[in-house]
Amino acid sequence: MTDKPTNTLTEEQAAAEAAKLRPQLLAWGKQYYDADAPSVEDDVYDRVYARLVALEEAFPAIVTPESPTQRVGGSVRGDLPKVAHTIPMLSLGDVFSLAELSEFNDRLRANVDEDFDYNCELKIDGLAISLRYENGKFVQGSTRGNGQIGEDITANLKMIPSIPQTLSRPLTIDVRGECYMPKAAFLALNERREAAGQAPFANPRNAAAGSLRQLDTQVTADRQLATFMYNIADYEPLNTRTQSGLLDELAELGFTTNPAYRVAHTMDEVWAYIDTYQAQRSNLPYGIDGIVIKANSLPLQRAIGATVKVPRWAIAYKFPPEEVQTVVENIEWTVGRTGIVTPTAVMDPVVLAGSTVARASLHNPDYLQAKDIRLGDTVLLHKAGDIIPEISQVVGDKRPADAEVYPIPTRCPSCGAELVHLDEEVALRCINPNCPAQLAEGMNHFASRNAMNIAGLGPQIVAQLFARKLVTNVASLYRLTTDQLLTLDKFGEKSAQNLLTAIDNSRNNSLERLLFGLGIRHVGAKAARSLAANFGDLNSLMAADSETIAAIDTIGGIIADSVVTYFDSEPVQALMKELATVGVNLTYTSGPSEPVDPLGTFANQRVVLTGKLNELTRPEATTWLEQHGATVTGSVSKKTDLLIAGEAAGSKLTKAQSLNIPIWDEAQLLAAMNENK
Repeated sequence: MTDKPTNTLTEEQAAAEAAKLRPQLLAWGKQYYDADAPSVEDDVYDRVYARLVALEEAFPAIVTPESPTQRVGGSVRGDLPKVAHTIPMLSLGDVFSLAELSEFNDRLRANVDEDFDYNCELKIDGLAISLRYENGKFVQGSTRGNGQIGEDITANLKMIPSIPQTLSRPLTIDVRGECYMPKAAFLALNERREAAGQAPFANPRNAAAGSLRQLDTQVTADRQLATFMYNIADYEPLNTRTQSGLLDELAELGFTTNPAYRVAHTMDEVWAYIDTYQAQRSNLPYGIDGIVIKANSLPLQRAIGATVKVPRWAIAYKFPPEEVQTVVENIEWTVGRTGIVTPTAVMDPVVLAGSTVARASLHNPDYLQAKDIRLGDTVLLHKAGDIIPEISQVVGDKRPADAEVYPIPTRCPSCGAELVHLDEEVALRCINPNCPAQLAEGMNHFASRNAMNIAGLGPQIVAQLFARKLVTNVASLYRLTTDQLLTLDKFGEKSAQNLLTAIDNSRNNSLERLLFGLGIRHVGAKAARSLAANFGDLNSLMAADSETIAAIDTIGGIIADSVVTYFDSEPVQALMKELATVGVNLTYTSGPSEPVDPLGTFANQRVVLTGKLNELTRPEATTWLEQHGATVTGSVSKKTDLLIAGEAAGSKLTKAQSLNIPIWDEAQLLAAMNENK
């Protein structure tokens, strides 16, 4: 791409440059829209795309039908059913400066005879979706696709709590909006993916897109997606005739809309809105990449119309990327509890998006090699999705002359064992079960709140225990003495006694805490509870085969195989014997082994609790229901027999109503409890 002004080019030169840009943009677009795995940052794509637009506007004769400027979004996946949009789903034109935004305003006002206001909205960094309702019932949902044809993702969209299954009025409408992944959910998802040896998602937008286009709806359900709806294909069924009123009416119908919109009467007010949210973007719980400015009058929008790709009545102001330069001083390799070895760039500290950053994960060897990051390199640093510090690229002309390609380690930095790739993972692993780093990380997990809950046993103390050879595995925690703890830094009699008391108390935990604390691959807290409740004790679980375990509701084959593989290991079997020897409880004690009233009111019923309970805690209600024959689950489905709704019940209540599931309030539950005393 050249920087020559278009007015200095001949048509032949412009055509030659455009011919080079189109295949690059198409390739990047396929990675972004179809594979949900972009290889360049958004601003790089935007800059090249803007250049192609400028060339084609200056020389209309060079425009080709296959040009990215003539397309909307991505292609349509072959493994998902297709949906034809009755009214096309268009993308938005982009501007990147106040001058370009003013040009849009001047152009629009020159073609409109009446005065009008704008509605300013946050540009959510997610995936465009369309929701079809007939007589108030949700019947179909789809992606934008290429603007004319999208992908049918109805089943996945039904897994998202913020999408109502039934509207407050029996309307037949097509509502458009954005599906996104909150920042906290994105961080948690990438942590799980890296722990499993999978490549992390580049940003929340691609994570949301990848989640929605799954063929397994449970994957979508587990990823905590959310939505903001902001448009309607045809506004005639509604009472409002303004964009700002549309957002209010959509909220009344049951949709989630973003409240941070503002009607602007002048361009100064538009720019003030942009300034406000450009400064606040890093503090929002979701990602935004700009501001959308729309003519507020819906009839005016219809009158102004659209081009083949974009509406003429709206524009997106894209935030400039916040990037800083820094120098890579070192690359550290750390070993996680599952043996995954992760590279981290250690850099000169810089202030980025309001915080000081000196480290950035390089995820895995493939990522490091693809970016070609070397010691001493000057790099551009940004926050992916406004969250995670990430190196976007190396500044090539600042590379030291003696910089060498960084060698990928072949030995574990902790124990020296050979590193391997398992099952074609991108991750590099140490598979030595006695690796000190893995043992230390495993002990940190073992002591964590949702596992054995050993208060006061943090990473720094664990590191000292291993360094002084006071522990070798989790069972050896239960043999620690006061004299041994007094050798640790900043430990006195009281702190030593407090830690020993916490360790001793953990012996009595129910089996599910131990199972979760052992760090068995794919076994989270919920799966651990199901396993413990079904088998009752550790020996019964260890003796079970994969088929028996997989038959448990919510477990399945992957978890079952992982459990069997784990307990088939001789070192693990030895550890279990050692835990028994030191007095750790190996039975399920969170609930009675048999219900108090297995044939009572709730026998064989699937019950869901939602909302805030005033007289009971959620665990108290769950325990009582289970003791009286119920199976308490976390989500509403056709198999649910009863929903118990407290105050501020949300999407679960809505879904239960749409499925005609019986609904109780807390008073009805308390009455049932009194009757069964």
